[in-house]
Amino acid sequence: MTRGRGDAETRGQNPYETFEHEADIGIRGFGATSEEAFANAAAALYSVMVDIGQVEQKEFRGVNVTAGDQEQLLVEWLNALLAVSDIERMVFSKFEVRIEENRLAGTAWGEHLDRTKHHAHVEVKGATYHMLSVKQEQGRFVAQCVVDV
Repeated sequence: MTRGRGDAETRGQNPYETFEHEADIGIRGFGATSEEAFANAAAALYSVMVDIGQVEQKEFRGVNVTAGDQEQLLVEWLNALLAVSDIERMVFSKFEVRIEENRLAGTAWGEHLDRTKHHAHVEVKGATYHMLSVKQEQGRFVAQCVVDV
């Protein structure tokens, strides 16, 4: 299991983690709100792909998605980010999310991919519905799924 670093860690909690799952990788984002958990799930996603500590916040991209429920919204959010990364060859390290009902408006900050600088790890093909969950437990929100690598 890999734990990430970020704002939540200053409060004594890791903002995200990854976990092994057969041939794929699971990601979990934690937060005081579902929005923070979604943002940290995105950080977990990119930590699988690159060393996000090396990704500068030079540019930003807006992402808007809708879905039938919170779980589907998480998958749509992560896959929309991956689409931007694929089309524009970008990686991201900072995320902000606003959720109203089943609509998400997010912003991601990052820069164009430099495989050497960003220490590219694996390519993530997409977020899946396997082990998909958005819930509140032990006083914090957890947003998780398995990503196909």
